[in-house]
Amino acid sequence: MKPIQVGLLGAGTVGSGTFKVLQRNQEEIKRRAGRGIEITMVADLDTTRAQAVAGEGVQVVNDARAVIANPDIDIVIELIGGYGIARQLVLEAIAAGKHVVTANKALLAVHGTEIFAAAHAKGVMVAFEAAVAGGIPIIKALREGLTANSIQWIAGIINGTTNFILSEMRDKGLDFETVLKEAQRLGYAEADPTFDIEGVDAAHKVTLMSAIAFGTAVQFDKAHVEGITKLAAQDIKYAEQLGYRIKLLGITKRKANGIELRVHPSLVPSKRLLANVEGAMNAVVVNGDAVGTTLYYGKGAGSEPTASAVIADLVDITRLHTADAAHRVPHLAFHPHAMSDLEILPMREVVTSYYLRMRVADEAGVLAKVTGLLATAGISIDAVLQREADEVGGEGSTQTDVIILTHDVREGTLDDAMAQLQALPTVLAPIVRLRKEELS
Repeated sequence: MKPIQVGLLGAGTVGSGTFKVLQRNQEEIKRRAGRGIEITMVADLDTTRAQAVAGEGVQVVNDARAVIANPDIDIVIELIGGYGIARQLVLEAIAAGKHVVTANKALLAVHGTEIFAAAHAKGVMVAFEAAVAGGIPIIKALREGLTANSIQWIAGIINGTTNFILSEMRDKGLDFETVLKEAQRLGYAEADPTFDIEGVDAAHKVTLMSAIAFGTAVQFDKAHVEGITKLAAQDIKYAEQLGYRIKLLGITKRKANGIELRVHPSLVPSKRLLANVEGAMNAVVVNGDAVGTTLYYGKGAGSEPTASAVIADLVDITRLHTADAAHRVPHLAFHPHAMSDLEILPMREVVTSYYLRMRVADEAGVLAKVTGLLATAGISIDAVLQREADEVGGEGSTQTDVIILTHDVREGTLDDAMAQLQALPTVLAPIVRLRKEELS
């Protein structure tokens, strides 16, 4: 059978990895796909670089639309990135009847509803395994492997840059800015790391997983997003003393009144497997009603790990290329007519437990006032840690830190109580609040 022909838009890190893995494992891939898969055309503004990546026998152009217009191309791989031209090119490829493979989580998190609708109308596939957690096949697990389950919740370390930074802060006791510079020096963080450290990248990914898990539209604009830029070294140390580690988590949960969709630093019990994912690695925990809790772990970025996911999508499309479109796995796991209209819950309605750190005057009665106010608000305390004043501010200090862990409480209730706590004259600095996830 004639090999399926693929056009590649963007010959950077992942593009070059895709060529390498396809070439190295071509016989194994052909045996699995049932026919050969060949990248026969590449578009990149840097044609010299692209030709070096593609090698002889591959047509290289500087115009992506020339690839889309080629009637011999069956599948278009989009590796350009971003929201702008990538959106136009993906929609044009779909309109031309091409299947699309993309690693562009930002594009799908923001414009996925439009793109998937266009693909459904045209009867083509949009595959995006590489868009979430690199080489970890989490999209396939959610769309197919766990299809018998009612998914209850997902929690994931899905950004390697921030996980590396948090691991270094914990291991070496360094502050955020120091570790960020080291991460940039080592190549774990971009020169402009904003999307990573502010949680946006993780929010793009958990938005996609949430839509697949619960059969809802892609709703990135409703996600709650916090990064790690304000995280202090002493909170990582205090969390450790209390039996927790701090991770930037992407979390989505099914609730009776809607869906939680949030990214923020979280205290995770140190005995949990997720708490022990270190460095730039990724991991996703999925809880289903039938299977229970499952864990997916591996490299979340990099040339060949991401290429592994791209090629897996190419193989899937190759297998289904001639299949009736109505019998393919839907883009978001559920058929379009069966999608749910469950709302994304505002953060004030989210229920979880919390870590609070208060810098207070070191005098009698302060702790009693704090705990009394929380009790009046109906907030139950799980644990209290009070530091010695000289440990916090040096010998003769008149200030100390009080750390409180709460039981589950509605966030709006805690917000109101924190406003009252902050107004106490003995609370001397802004209260630090971090969410706590038991993941049990």
